[in-house]
Amino acid sequence: MDSDTNWRHVDTQRALAADLLEGLSEQQWAQPSLCTEWSVRDVAAHLTFAQVRLREAVIPALRAGLRSNVLVRDMARRSPLSHNEIIAKIRSFEGSRARPPFVTEAEPLTDILVHIQDIAVPLGIDIDPPVDAAIASIERTLTVNESRIRLRPPLRDVRLIATDADWAQGTGRVVQGPVKWLLLAVAGRPAAHQHLTGEVAALA
Repeated sequence: MDSDTNWRHVDTQRALAADLLEGLSEQQWAQPSLCTEWSVRDVAAHLTFAQVRLREAVIPALRAGLRSNVLVRDMARRSPLSHNEIIAKIRSFEGSRARPPFVTEAEPLTDILVHIQDIAVPLGIDIDPPVDAAIASIERTLTVNESRIRLRPPLRDVRLIATDADWAQGTGRVVQGPVKWLLLAVAGRPAAHQHLTGEVAALA
């Protein structure tokens, strides 16, 4: 996916996330998300750090013992922003291509696509991501999962096949389903498994 298309999707999905959050009740903000131990509010607050600068993350990073997963969790939970301020912050990113240090431009796309589902799925809200964006994010996530900064352990001997797009990757045990659920599966969301078919146990 070219850069312009990538950022166009990011803008569209951030606007969609803001619209989604704007329609939630206080009870829905407090509900658990697909992220372990994160509420919907925690996920939404995390989205406001999409353009965090290095100097803003130094003290939180030290507090987290330089553990990236703890850093991300703590920054979201410690955010002082109100619900309306969270929504306004997400909307303020429109048109900007700024991103956190040490990540590629593919990460903001994957981040927003996955986190929209982290919020929507447990609330019973059906949102389908753009197919080309989801496929690009699946491929990027599979690559990231081979590194030290992984969302889940890397897949071994698994072939993923999309049932709503002309896409497949990998060799071995077949797991198939819509790209939305394949993306959530490779991003480490077990809730996706019930929406997939084939040798789904291979994803565990």
